[in-house]
Amino acid sequence: MLKVVIYDCGYGGELLADWLEAELPILEIIRVIDWRNAHKMQSSSKYARRIAETDLRPYVGRVDLIILANHLLAITSLKYFRRKYKSQRFIGFNLKKPTSPPKDNSIILTTKAVTKTINYHNFVFHLRRRTKTVVLDTWPAKIDDGELTMQEIRGELSRLVMHGSHSQEVFLICSQFCDIEKELVNVFGRNLKIHDGLSDILRETCKTLRLRGSLKKLK
Repeated sequence: MLKVVIYDCGYGGELLADWLEAELPILEIIRVIDWRNAHKMQSSSKYARRIAETDLRPYVGRVDLIILANHLLAITSLKYFRRKYKSQRFIGFNLKKPTSPPKDNSIILTTKAVTKTINYHNFVFHLRRRTKTVVLDTWPAKIDDGELTMQEIRGELSRLVMHGSHSQEVFLICSQFCDIEKELVNVFGRNLKIHDGLSDILRETCKTLRLRGSLKKLK
């Protein structure tokens, strides 16, 4: 059985692991979640890389694939890991321009550390959309602890609607935010298009591991 490590610093990694286990039950999913260093990893790409390298050292060269579920780590350090550990396969969340036509008032939900990266600014530029970035630094930790209430989610998102940011399209640039997709639809409507990167991860996993049957279903 192919072994795949899901690496993250919080609940987003658990969500991705659960989803991949359901989609690709032929894989052995190994969850490596560094809850203890979650705050440091979310605050700085420098710390994130250093901590991740220590956490992943026991698995490098011993598993078929390592997936970086932390967006900050993936967009700043994926190339680093691939260059340094050439015998180990790595993938992560990519900030890719969607293939769907542009929508008005696209909203991006993310964290401050991500917005400070050149990768993020390039992503926004190439979207060719009128976007509003919403920084929600307190939400990932609250989702991790199960303390983010539905009232708090609806309150924050409803304020966006009240301020003229009613959107048909939302980009989730934090894996924990996949847990609030139902609330996003409740606030913005059933026609909302959500870009969470999960299908891209599934496609890249199938391609990297040469799971042709599963990959064919995605086309």
